[in-house]
Amino acid sequence: MSINLQKAEFVLSAVSPKNFIQNGLPQVAFAGRSNVGKSSVINCLLNRKNFARVGAVPGKTVHVNYFSIDGAFYLVDLPGYGYAKVSKSERDRWGRLMEDYFARSDLLTMGVMIVDARHKPTADDCTMFRWFRDTDCPLIIVANKLDKLKKSEIVPNLQRIRDTLELKEGDGLIPFSAEKGTGREELLSAVFAGIK
Repeated sequence: MSINLQKAEFVLSAVSPKNFIQNGLPQVAFAGRSNVGKSSVINCLLNRKNFARVGAVPGKTVHVNYFSIDGAFYLVDLPGYGYAKVSKSERDRWGRLMEDYFARSDLLTMGVMIVDARHKPTADDCTMFRWFRDTDCPLIIVANKLDKLKKSEIVPNLQRIRDTLELKEGDGLIPFSAEKGTGREELLSAVFAGIK
């Protein structure tokens, strides 16, 4: 599949379900905790420095953001979750928006869930994982911040992620470093395979 990743453009920010795009093009949704480096993973994937905004303050993505990739599919940037320094009403609003998005399983072609390779997945990560699972769409787990681990920590940490999320044998878990580009080709292959 020949897709020009340089032809990536922002399309819209959906603030409510009526704004969700539903035109039949594949949608690959990226989700992750607020400080897990989701924007950095997206920028690394597209080989662009500042395509998805990298915020000094976590929790900047507050809507469902759609990016058109070469007119072939949408990269959907979901609101970061689990960040405490926003009001409860704002967190509840994000939660409802996410629930509405996941309730429309016809919209979702594939999920990419980003977790922190250094830590055990949180309760919020487990909830997000279940939301993806309930849609029955293909899901890739990306363990970001691999560059922050010692070599000896990599295998046990990846196993802890597998155990906590109860991943099955065939479930995709990609060790990733947005900083170094580790795992980029593997993630691109998985995304391209998922939208065929």
